[in-house]
Amino acid sequence: MTPSSILQLFTRSPEIRKLRESIVPTPGQIAINGQGGSSWSLVISSLFKTTELPFLLIFNDKEEAAYYLNDIEKLIGDEHVLFYPGSYRRPYQIEETDNANVLLRAEVLNRINSRKKPALIVTYPDALFEKVVTRKELDKKTLKVNIGDSLSLDFLNEVLFEYQFKRVDFVTEPGEFSVRGGIVDVFSFSHDEPYRIEFFGNDVESIRTFDVETQLSLNNVKKISIIPNVENKVLHEERGSFLRYVPSNTIIFLKNAGILQSRLDLLFDKAREAFKELSDEIKHASPEELFLDSDLLKSHLVDFRTVVFGSAQQRSEQNNIIASFKFNVKPQPSFNKKFDLLIANLVDNHSNGYQNYIFCTTEQQAQRFHDIFEEVEQEIHYKTVVLPLYQGFIDHDLKVACYTDHQIFERYHRF
Repeated sequence: MTPSSILQLFTRSPEIRKLRESIVPTPGQIAINGQGGSSWSLVISSLFKTTELPFLLIFNDKEEAAYYLNDIEKLIGDEHVLFYPGSYRRPYQIEETDNANVLLRAEVLNRINSRKKPALIVTYPDALFEKVVTRKELDKKTLKVNIGDSLSLDFLNEVLFEYQFKRVDFVTEPGEFSVRGGIVDVFSFSHDEPYRIEFFGNDVESIRTFDVETQLSLNNVKKISIIPNVENKVLHEERGSFLRYVPSNTIIFLKNAGILQSRLDLLFDKAREAFKELSDEIKHASPEELFLDSDLLKSHLVDFRTVVFGSAQQRSEQNNIIASFKFNVKPQPSFNKKFDLLIANLVDNHSNGYQNYIFCTTEQQAQRFHDIFEEVEQEIHYKTVVLPLYQGFIDHDLKVACYTDHQIFERYHRF
């Protein structure tokens, strides 16, 4: 059983078919109730594969976002899925930047700007809290290099220093570059691998990505975009909400609108307190220029088609609901590591017309279930799927029971 065949089950769901018809790039809110566990991942993956529109998924926190990110990457392929994290900096604590996360943020902005095939972006409140440079500012701060371009090494040096890149002997992290003869290595904030640009005189002869550890070349590329640290709050570029950056036809999925709004306001209050304590000797941008609060977020959300997963109480606070959908999904039962309870449940499911699926981390784990069930005298109807989902569930509409091995064995599941 493969991930694509599992997705086919959900593509055939009547409720998902009706939901798909409502996923159109015009303003308005869709309310969904009764979803749970990794059925979220399967529904969203199925919709993304069949609508060909950009998706933005906003989860309650970073950990939850990372778990669902893993699910969706496994279901539709990681080339279509991007993670948009916070830059791990407390307000106005500039030295606490995490370059790996700044790179991920810049990679998302670059992907949106490139106008490639629509992507599915996964994020959470702390990441949306930080405003981003506008498209105009990003274009101004992007150096595009193509094979065959005429480009002097002195000019490239000057631009990289202007972008606040650091010149080193060997490039190891974003924001660094090195020059050896007619070769320039540069680690842009727009790509997770550094580039090696080889010159013949003033002409760009070749561009390759390379491995930081071995320094060996990986892939040839025809053109690249070199982007500085766009999260550097010392730079005084104009900034705006990330929701003003994503395409207008983006479909936004909200796990919990109330949690999102309260988290943004909490972070904004902390930013205001930090701003008051700053020294007056240096001019700093105000919290309103750098960060997003819930009022601004709500004013931007009304321009998008949003899908809200939540309780009826949460949804009653919204005034622009245009459609509601109710699913009948329950969490995976707890078996307390007792196989007799699991077996009884699988047999009961089958007798009631349900299909049983056990999602396993590895082939060895799947074989373990086969070995255990072979020792049982009665016939057990089930299929294993090598796909480490976040949480199991039972979909009573589709009559499908999807259980995860880590929940059966009560093991911690790593994302």
